[in-house]
Amino acid sequence: MSKPINILLQTTIEPTENDWHIGRFSMLRDYLASLTSPEGEPLFNVTARDRDPVGAPDSVLCALDRSDFDELWLFAVDVGNGLDPEDQAAILRFRARGGGLMITRDHMDLGCSICDLGAIGAAHVFHTHNAGPTIPPPDDTETPQIQWPNFHSGANGGTQRVEAMMPVHPVMRDAASETGTVMFLPAHPHEGAVIAPASAPQARVIATGQSRATGKRFNIAVAFERTETDGPAIAESTFHHFADYNWDPRRGSPDFVSETPVYELPDSPAMTSVHRYVRNVALWLGGRLA
Repeated sequence: MSKPINILLQTTIEPTENDWHIGRFSMLRDYLASLTSPEGEPLFNVTARDRDPVGAPDSVLCALDRSDFDELWLFAVDVGNGLDPEDQAAILRFRARGGGLMITRDHMDLGCSICDLGAIGAAHVFHTHNAGPTIPPPDDTETPQIQWPNFHSGANGGTQRVEAMMPVHPVMRDAASETGTVMFLPAHPHEGAVIAPASAPQARVIATGQSRATGKRFNIAVAFERTETDGPAIAESTFHHFADYNWDPRRGSPDFVSETPVYELPDSPAMTSVHRYVRNVALWLGGRLA
């Protein structure tokens, strides 16, 4: 009988009530913790926490490679100061010992402390970090203070249709759907940008979305396959795919969120697709989905 996979869900900010603290990812935590094997044993042990005060290494992240965790799901919700150099080094050592990473951020420069996480950091393109010589115009124009990248996939609390790239990656499989793939994820008015970096030949885009503002297709997720020297990883375009507010806006949000939500996803069959995606990511990063 397999042992449960140990997952750390962690933000890059100190506990802050009016922000995207780890309590705003409680539905993800509870869903993962509820999953069981056919024998009724828990599939995952889940720890959820915010970081220690900034300005010094985080007590957990800086020792991640020496921990019992199998996966780190890092929600980069900071403004550039969320990871100490010792944290970054330990996260890279954690991956080098086979640990799985799911690293996500949001629009513009939100979460840019992840840029120094090797190839995984290079997969995340920000407004002033990892950007090319020419910054594209904003995709979402409904919130003019937020500049590119800000792909508009829909309102918070809504759903977006996503496309699995061929060949279909294990993370995107869903035998219960009409296409055999994950079809829906939570929508968000301004998603970030992820790419498969040229420095990582084992990385590829596995899912794309489409802007409801411009019709442009944009990358949702990039998968890094396990190698002899590195564990598997996912670079995700926005942490809003996993936030309570996007799964059910009745859970509330920080007061700086200005867009009007919709209440489509909580009672939609699309939530089954979201759950399948989350389960697949957790199993794949833990080496139990091929």
